[in-house]
Amino acid sequence: MSQRLSLPEVAPAAFEAMLGLEKFMRASGLPRSTYELVKLRASQINSCGLCVDMHAKDMHEEGESLERIFSVAAWRETSYYTDAERAALALTEEATRLADRSEAVPDHVWDEAAKYYEPPVLAALVMAIVTINAWNRIGVTLRVPAGAYARPRAKA
Repeated sequence: MSQRLSLPEVAPAAFEAMLGLEKFMRASGLPRSTYELVKLRASQINSCGLCVDMHAKDMHEEGESLERIFSVAAWRETSYYTDAERAALALTEEATRLADRSEAVPDHVWDEAAKYYEPPVLAALVMAIVTINAWNRIGVTLRVPAGAYARPRAKA
């Protein structure tokens, strides 16, 4: 499988707009670990190999345990996640699988997330889900290959 085109090369303004969403997320108040869990889970659902690889590596490098990284696809069956993270993961699954459900994002899932996140952070959680779903669709559509990702090093 070869990559179809490079978004940063062909549409740099669109790529920069997506990076603007990432900048918003970093300042949003959503816990970083929650954001990373959301990105990994949505990427698994969407079969975006690039993003699964990237976010698992980033999480590990940021000190996330291997148990939490490897079990995120089975988060309901493990004890590794807080109630707030579980609510975020449930909302992620519902908002990512819109066409798979008779009722998209049921009230009980929304209400559970709203128990743990104040409105500005809940809005950031929604934007996190939207953002990673957009990245997944870019990666899958353009066939961006997995495996070559290395986290950029901070500039000295």
